[in-house]
Amino acid sequence: MATTRPAGAIPATSPGSFSPGTGFAVKNLQKKRELGPTSERATLGSVTLWYPDSYSSALSFAFQIVFLVPGMGKLGKKARKFARKNLQSVLKKRRKFKSMRDSFKRKSSGRLGETSEDHVEPNTGISSSGTLEGTVSNESLANTSLETLFDEDDSDFENEESDSDDFLSEDEKSLCFEENKSENGTAECDSTEQNKEIHLELIKHKRKLDRLCEKDPKFSAFLEEHRSDLEKIRSKDTSSDEEDETSDQDVTTEIEGSKSLRDKILTSSMVDVWFELIVEKKDLSLLPNLLNGFRVACLFGTDSPDSTLYYQIQSKETFCKILMCVLQQADGILRKLLGISISGCKKETIMELVNSSKKWKNVKPLINSYLRSTLYLLNQITDSQILEFTLSRLRSSVILLAAFPSIRRKVIKVAVHLWVTGGGSLSSSAFLILWEMAVQLDSDCLDMIFKSTYKAFIAKCKFVDPTNLRHLQLLRGLVSELYSINVQRSFDLALVSIQQLAGILQNALRTKKKEALKKVYNWQYMNAIHLWVDFISTNAQDHNLQKLHYFIIQIINGVAHLFTGLRYLPLRLKCIRLLNQLSSATEVFIPVTFIVLSTLEYHGNLKVSKPGLTTDISSLLKVPKHLLKSQDFHYECFISAIEMLAVHFAQWSYHISFPEIATIPLIRLKQIQQNTTVERIRRSIQCLVDQVEQNVQFVQRKREDVAFSPKDQAAVDSFLQLEQSEGTAPFTRYYSSLLQKSIARDLAMNEKLRLKVEPEKKKQRN
Repeated sequence: MATTRPAGAIPATSPGSFSPGTGFAVKNLQKKRELGPTSERATLGSVTLWYPDSYSSALSFAFQIVFLVPGMGKLGKKARKFARKNLQSVLKKRRKFKSMRDSFKRKSSGRLGETSEDHVEPNTGISSSGTLEGTVSNESLANTSLETLFDEDDSDFENEESDSDDFLSEDEKSLCFEENKSENGTAECDSTEQNKEIHLELIKHKRKLDRLCEKDPKFSAFLEEHRSDLEKIRSKDTSSDEEDETSDQDVTTEIEGSKSLRDKILTSSMVDVWFELIVEKKDLSLLPNLLNGFRVACLFGTDSPDSTLYYQIQSKETFCKILMCVLQQADGILRKLLGISISGCKKETIMELVNSSKKWKNVKPLINSYLRSTLYLLNQITDSQILEFTLSRLRSSVILLAAFPSIRRKVIKVAVHLWVTGGGSLSSSAFLILWEMAVQLDSDCLDMIFKSTYKAFIAKCKFVDPTNLRHLQLLRGLVSELYSINVQRSFDLALVSIQQLAGILQNALRTKKKEALKKVYNWQYMNAIHLWVDFISTNAQDHNLQKLHYFIIQIINGVAHLFTGLRYLPLRLKCIRLLNQLSSATEVFIPVTFIVLSTLEYHGNLKVSKPGLTTDISSLLKVPKHLLKSQDFHYECFISAIEMLAVHFAQWSYHISFPEIATIPLIRLKQIQQNTTVERIRRSIQCLVDQVEQNVQFVQRKREDVAFSPKDQAAVDSFLQLEQSEGTAPFTRYYSSLLQKSIARDLAMNEKLRLKVEPEKKKQRN
C-alpha cells in the first residue's frame, strides 16, 4: 500500500480535487515546503496522504488525518494527545501571524494588489475554493462603504493658518488723513512759535509791573481795586467762547453724520467712476474700495454684520453692475499688479513671486479678498446662470489659487458639489474648473480632486432611474477623462478601489448571505466597475494597465456567475457589455459567449402573455416580478443578448482564428433555435447563424491562400488588414444594420419614457 515518493514528485490526486464531505482543497496541503525530503504516501478512498518521516512534516500529516479523511473513526488516545499538544499550538501561531500580517497590510501605504500562486480558471476568474485569484483579501476594505473609501481627516486643514478674512483698508481715506495730518502739523508748529514769543513778552511785562509795585505803593493799591472788575470781564468772555465752541461742534457732527450716511450707499455711478479711474487712469488707490463693494455684494442677503459697515446696496442694477464688472476685470487688474501675463503663467512663477517678490506683500490682500468673495458668491447664489458666469471667470484665476491652499480646497469642494448636482452647462462649467486646477496646479490638489470626484460620483449613483441615467453616464465619462490627466496617480487610486470591490465580491461568494449579495447587486458597485472599465479602455493603448485589466475582468466574471437567475438578466447583460468594451479597447480576447448563450437559453420555452414594456432595462439591475411575464421584456433581453454576441463576433470577424472562435457558439445557437417555440426569436437566431457561417467561409478562403506559418506573429497580425479597412466581410454589413435597428429602438424607448415622465413632473409642479 505504501510506496516511496522521490524528491519533488507530485501526488496522483489532481490539484483542484476536493476530499468528499470536506471543503478543504488537497492541493493546498501537498506543497513541497510542508513535507519532508522523503516521505511515504497512502491512498484512503480518493484522498492521497503522505506519511511523515520527520517532526516537521508530522503536523501536516496529523492535519490531513483529522480533517481530510472521510469516514474516519474516533482517534486513539495517543493521537488525541498529540493533536492537543502540537496541532492546536501550531494553528494558534498561524492565526497570530496571520492577524499580524493583515494589520501590517492595512497600515501599509503601498499598492494592495499582490498576486497569489494558485491556479486561475480562465473563464470565470474564480478559484475552486470560491474566491478571486490574484487579489489579496482585505476585510477592512471589504467592510468599508464605497462612499467612504477615500475619506480624509480635515483636522490637519483646520489647524492651518488662514489668511485674513476682513474688509480691506481703503487707501484713499488714509491718504487724505495723512495730508490733513501734515497740514495740521505745520500749522501747529507755527502757532507754538508765536505762543512762545507772546509768553516771553508777558513775562517781561509782569516783571516790570512787579518792579513798579515795589517802587510805587499807590500803583499796587490801584491794581487791587480794579482786579475784581477784570475777573468779571474774563468770566463773561469764557462763557461766550464755550457756547460758540459747542454750537460749532454740533454743526460739524451733523455734517459728518450726513456725509457718512451718504457715502455708505453704493450707487451705479460710484461703480462707474471707480472703474474709470482704475482701468483708464490707472488710479489703483480705489481698488480696495471696489473690492470692498464687491464683497458687500457677495454677502448681500446674509446675516454678516460686517457687510453694512462699509457700503449699502439698495438697487438690483448696482448689485448686478458691481458683480459683472469685478468678475470681468479683476483677474486682468491683479495680473498687471503682479506683472504676469494673462495667459501662459505657470505655478512656479506664482510661487517665485510669493517667496521673493516685494509686490506680493501689497497685492496678496487684494487677491485674497477677491477669491474669498467669489467663493462666498458660489456658496450663496442659486441661480444657474450666475453660477456658470462666476465659475467661468474664476477659472481664469485658477493659477492664483496656488498661493492660497485653504481657499483652493474650498473651491474644489464647491466645484465638485456643483458638478454632481448641477445639470447641463452648469455641470460642465464646474468640471472645467476642476480640469484647469488638475492641469495647472498638478501635485498640489490632484489627489484631492481625484478622491473628491470619486466619492461624489459614487454617492450620486446610489439611486438610478431612467430620468438620471444619461446624467450619470455623462459624469462617469468626465471622471474617466479627469483621471487620464495623470495615469500613474489614478492607477494607485484605481488599485485601492478595485481591491475593495474584489473584497466585497469575495465576501459574497464565500457567505452567500443576503446582506453580502446586496452589496454587489447595487448601482454604486456596478458604476464603480463601469468607471474603471472606462478608465482602462481610455488609457490601455498608451500605458501599462495589465494589472488593473486582469483584476477587473475577474470581478466582472465573478458578478456574472454569482447571479444566474432570471431576475438578474439585466445585471448579466451589463457584465457582458463591459467585457466587450474591454476586449475592444485592449485588443485582448475575452470569452463572453458562455455568459451570452446561457442568457439566451432563458427565453427558449418561456410562455408569456402580458404585452407592454415601459421600463428601460438599462436602468434595471434586478427585474421586478410584474415584468417577468412580459413579452416585450423577454424580447428586449433577447435582442440585447443577440446584439452583444454580434459585437463579440464583429471584434474578431477579421482575425485569422475566427472559424475556431465561432465553432462552439454556432453549435449552441443551433441547439437554442431548435428548442425555441417563439417564432421571431427563431428567425433572429437563424439570421445570426447564417451571417456567422458566411464570415467563417470568408475567413477560411482567405486563410487557404496565405503562405506564412502560425508562428509568424507579424504576418498573423497583418492578416486581412486591407479588407478590414474596406469593411468587406459579410458580418460587417449585418452588424451595421443591427446597430441601426438598436439606435431606432433606443429612440423609441426614450420617447415612451418621456411621455410617461412628463405627466408626473406636471403633477409635482402643481
